[in-house]
Amino acid sequence: MEKFEEEEEEEEEEEEEEEERPVSPTGQYLNSSVLCIYILGILESEIPIDDSQTIPLLTHLFLPINTRFSSVMIKDKNGEKKWKQVEVKLEDHIKIPIFPTTKKSYEYDEDVEEYMSSIALQHLPQNKPLWEIHIIKYPTKDAAGTLIFKLHHALGDGYSLMGALLSCLQRLDKPSLPFTIPSSSSSSSNQTPKSSIFSTKYSVFKRFPMILSSAFSTVSDFGWSILKSSIAEDDQTPVRSRNDDTKLRHVTISNFSVSLDHIMEVKSKLGVSVNDVTGGIIFFGMRLYMQEMNQKSSKSQCTALVLLNTRNITGYKSVKEMVSNSNSSNGGAWGNKFAFLHVPIPEMSDAKFSNPLEFVWEAQREIKRKRNSFAVPLTGMLLNAVNKLRGPEAAARYIHSTLRNSSATISSVIGPMEQMALANHPIKGLYFMVVGPPESLTITVMSYREELRIAFGMEKGFINPHKFESCMQNSLEMMLAAARKMPTKN
Repeated sequence: MEKFEEEEEEEEEEEEEEEERPVSPTGQYLNSSVLCIYILGILESEIPIDDSQTIPLLTHLFLPINTRFSSVMIKDKNGEKKWKQVEVKLEDHIKIPIFPTTKKSYEYDEDVEEYMSSIALQHLPQNKPLWEIHIIKYPTKDAAGTLIFKLHHALGDGYSLMGALLSCLQRLDKPSLPFTIPSSSSSSSNQTPKSSIFSTKYSVFKRFPMILSSAFSTVSDFGWSILKSSIAEDDQTPVRSRNDDTKLRHVTISNFSVSLDHIMEVKSKLGVSVNDVTGGIIFFGMRLYMQEMNQKSSKSQCTALVLLNTRNITGYKSVKEMVSNSNSSNGGAWGNKFAFLHVPIPEMSDAKFSNPLEFVWEAQREIKRKRNSFAVPLTGMLLNAVNKLRGPEAAARYIHSTLRNSSATISSVIGPMEQMALANHPIKGLYFMVVGPPESLTITVMSYREELRIAFGMEKGFINPHKFESCMQNSLEMMLAAARKMPTKN
């Protein structure tokens, strides 16, 4: 279990007049000699894209969001990394690819897929602000045009960048109204504040087993975290090649849509959360693929790093609130504030194959147990100690080892329930991908309107994208069939 959270983020915004601002420790880790991680945000337009408004929109909407979008990362005379604001030449950040025009309409899916693979492999130049926008005007089976934002992860995490995106778009039906974002804290009302544990003697004795269990979990998880970040690595499997390098990995990016109605159907039958169902589908799908490619690997040791948002807030804040010092009580909303939970992927067995819902229950138990331990803050303290004693490059190597020793990274972002529009372009679909981690497999989940979009970044030439996506589809269908045989759980 790893925690990577920006400290004193609000200090970067204390004096707007300053030309240079310190880069947070996490920002330095994510843009180092061993780690260089990017986020691709993909927006699918319902209508052909008119790029005539691109520069005005970037000038008046995008750049004012945060000074990082108009800054470069430099080193001062003491070797400390700083954000330095520069004049942005927007033309250098706008890319419009040209594909062969001999093809018929809606035959450009492979071209778009290959283009995304190519830009995922390329580093952004460090002498310019760390973002690009790619405008693909060719139709695919899913869209009339595609817009790709490529942003360096040092600029912020999925929460920050999703908040920035929402500030640039409007509701298609009622532009003057805000978006509706589903709450991810529906179960928080059932959680008792830690301070109430000591309210009465009865409460102490009543909760003593829980406290003891949490202490045991903390010691176990913290020790396991250190091992997984150093010497204990997952087995080589059809989803983990064990290629050891620090270059951007050549990936194939694919995705498929899942109806939220189907997810909610399984959720209501099992009495779990949407995240539990999604995690079960992903874990079971991975095991189905591993079993199909290599029967023995279905019981190999595999670990997924599940991303956890560590902000003590619910819902998205406005961009102004994110970067405001008044939010310091929330730890500052903008930045990189996340933790990795080491979650073992359940082994495949005949019983689990016949009842794949076991994967949902196991994922729920494991994630809940790890969230209730204190290994996350302890690991964060360890990482800060490494940074202070040996420097940010050593801390980045620690994170790289954590990622490399696992089999996959899974992250999710909640999107709006209403359809969005960008400059009068209705957005049909929305998903994202994280590129640059040393694993062979990265999985992202994005909710938008009535769908979940699950995307896969797979090591090119190693993982078969068509078989992998097919196994995920089979996982969903088997989960749904198994749930429909059960009575609804109250």
